[in-house]
Amino acid sequence: MNRRTILAASGSALSATVAGCAGVLDEPGDDGLEVEAVADGFEHPWSISVVPDDGRLLVTEREGTLSVLEPGDGAVEDVDGVPDVYAEGQGGLLDAAFHPEFPDEPWLYLTYATANDAGESTTALGRGELDLEAGSLEGFEQLYAVEPFVDSDGHFGSRIVFGEDGAVYVTVGDRQSKEFGPDHYSQDTSTGIGSTLRLEPDGSVPDDNPFVGDDALDELYSYGHRNAQGMTIHPETGELWQSEHGEEDGDEINVVEAGANYGWPVAGYGCRYGTDDPIGDESHERDDVVDPVYYWECGSGGFPPAGMTFYDGGAFEEWTGDLFVGNLAGEYLGRFTVDGTDVEEVDPLLEGRGWRIRDVEVHPETGALYVAVDDAEAPVVRLTPE
Repeated sequence: MNRRTILAASGSALSATVAGCAGVLDEPGDDGLEVEAVADGFEHPWSISVVPDDGRLLVTEREGTLSVLEPGDGAVEDVDGVPDVYAEGQGGLLDAAFHPEFPDEPWLYLTYATANDAGESTTALGRGELDLEAGSLEGFEQLYAVEPFVDSDGHFGSRIVFGEDGAVYVTVGDRQSKEFGPDHYSQDTSTGIGSTLRLEPDGSVPDDNPFVGDDALDELYSYGHRNAQGMTIHPETGELWQSEHGEEDGDEINVVEAGANYGWPVAGYGCRYGTDDPIGDESHERDDVVDPVYYWECGSGGFPPAGMTFYDGGAFEEWTGDLFVGNLAGEYLGRFTVDGTDVEEVDPLLEGRGWRIRDVEVHPETGALYVAVDDAEAPVVRLTPE
């Protein structure tokens, strides 16, 4: 069913605004920007992806809905064939990514939370063939599920990107384990919890993964992560960039290297919740840990980060090469200038609207920025020059 029909009858002021067309959302600040609600009524949307060679947007919602959004008129159509997900706590349907040769290779990849018969849960990766005309995901299959399943509803990760090498990279959270110290899941290279995974498009393990042949998980690409909920490829260097949640502050932006340890929880810049007690050493103090390129130390107020992208569109030439990262608890869209690995935060966007920013994406045809707001009745928003 076309969800615009539902929205038009919902009685929401924002829904009424967007039922027929995009609505401009006037607020103070954001000089030079036009902010439009493209569509509303999404249930905790988690990711936005632009359909290659098509221009429409694919939106995942945490409770398990996958839909196609027409950015011109706000029409929303749900997609059938989505796997059952464990929609509890932070779990549910999470990220989506298209095969690099889509639509010739019609695979759509999804990450999602799944549970076993004991009610324990984990992060999984799967794929199906997306038929846009039929509005269905055909033959969906689970490619990989992280072991072990654990009794937690938090910190699933999880972002997917394809690298320039054609491999699939997936972030996995630490599942909120409080067993701080060297025995923590994230420091255990025999598990994918608290890691970045690297897989072939069919879910098999690349022969050149950094731990193949070692006493470690073959799928592992990097470890020592707490909960990376943003990941993107630098458009010029091909580097893998991630945004990661700290504990009490300690949030990070990392450039991810093969085989590297990113410290959690033996090193970082955050503190235990409700205290000023450091979790471990500071990352720069250890030779076995990679220091983040940008971080928020304990007491700074932090930056709980979500989806991220580099700006490479044509609508905002002054933003070319800048990094955009969604801020959840801080309720704004962060903009960062990037020179190599020198990163500086500048000019926050969308402040004062009460929006938890879950994801951000650049439309390759128009250069507009599309933003997913994390809420129970949430809009997808478009940013264009005023």
